[in-house]
Amino acid sequence: MIGTGYVGLVSGVCFSDLGNTVYCVDNNTDKIKKLKDGIVPIYEPGLEELIKKNYTKKRLIFTTDIKKAVTKADIIFICVGTPTKKNRNSADLKYVFQVAKKIKKFINKYKIVITKSTVPVTTGDKLEKIFKSKIKKRLVDVVSNPEFLREGEAIKDFTSPDRVVIGTNSKRANNKLKSLYFPIVKKTSRYINTSRRGAELIKYASNAFLATKISFINEIANLCEKSGVDIKDVSYGMGSDQRIGERFLRAGPAYGGSCFPKDTRAVLDTAKSFKVDLSIVKNVIKSNEGRKLLLTKKLIKILNGNLKKKSITFLGVTFKPNTDDMREASSLYMIHYLSKKVSNIRYFDPSGKKKDFKNYNNVKFCNDIESACYKSDLIVIHTEWNEFKFLNFKKLVKNSKFKIYDMRNIYSPKEMKKKKINYFGIGR
Repeated sequence: MIGTGYVGLVSGVCFSDLGNTVYCVDNNTDKIKKLKDGIVPIYEPGLEELIKKNYTKKRLIFTTDIKKAVTKADIIFICVGTPTKKNRNSADLKYVFQVAKKIKKFINKYKIVITKSTVPVTTGDKLEKIFKSKIKKRLVDVVSNPEFLREGEAIKDFTSPDRVVIGTNSKRANNKLKSLYFPIVKKTSRYINTSRRGAELIKYASNAFLATKISFINEIANLCEKSGVDIKDVSYGMGSDQRIGERFLRAGPAYGGSCFPKDTRAVLDTAKSFKVDLSIVKNVIKSNEGRKLLLTKKLIKILNGNLKKKSITFLGVTFKPNTDDMREASSLYMIHYLSKKVSNIRYFDPSGKKKDFKNYNNVKFCNDIESACYKSDLIVIHTEWNEFKFLNFKKLVKNSKFKIYDMRNIYSPKEMKKKKINYFGIGR
């Protein structure tokens, strides 16, 4: 596994837990040292225990020595980052190609080189050009094997996948990978062998569709607020239709994280290069970006436009629970906007203090929920961590005029009304 970011580390650890010998390679010496010491760089439930178990059994090897790892390996996964290029929508593939050129130097027998990183259509074709001399000698097959790991549930997603997608026309590579994945592929329908370009596009199409579902239900929530309808009723009614499905129909903040924002932009750029107009995806991106400002304006309205000398608390700041990922979280936009107008912002997140807010004088991390909520004017439930689902707000806040802005619709408006708490949700 080349790259010990989210995908490389989780996949490598899980492969080792299946009994394989796995080399996790990274050029970050400090990260490799910490991993050897059992210090995990990401927040993912259950990962630390699996690392310690398989490292002790010597099935999991952390190293900066790419030559040794490639020479020893039969299968090489490229798991480096593919961030959005600055001021553009396209994915930056420089790390993928840099790694490929390094791998090429050390190939001395047949290897399967796999892009696990999310890459645009035709990336595999470009990699084949890099490995051209090795392919001629039948020493390399270039394969696409996209990941479908959800942050916070990655180990479960790896061990019980919805599907394993293998993009290759090589029978030799396909048979070897079918054997690799056999312990976790319980039904033949879950193992999908397609063309390499097909596998590359499956990943982008999947994420673009899920992002569309989120943006769609968020826009319907806007209509619900104006028409006096509860979005939860609409989501339930829609989701009961098996053709639609209930997942990703929960109204809330704009989608964020490492995948949806980056991948929707990248697939748009890919379509442009093929002179195809993905108008739906284009509008999904536009709708999602606009939602950050829309919800911030609603927050200001909840406080009657009077932000001076107000104390606002954010419960959760990550883009979703069970992760420490702050990438494109709505809280980044909202707190930045509010910090210029509000005297005091406090936040608590179970995943810890965030460096993203270190340069804000009036934004403070609290070590517990109690100190974060104390005498606050507005409690914003931004992320639905389990810790926030059964709170006694009156006891916590100790401010008779406080309000709650529940951006995840965790609580019941009826129950809040009974308790005489000024409560606002999304699409309700």
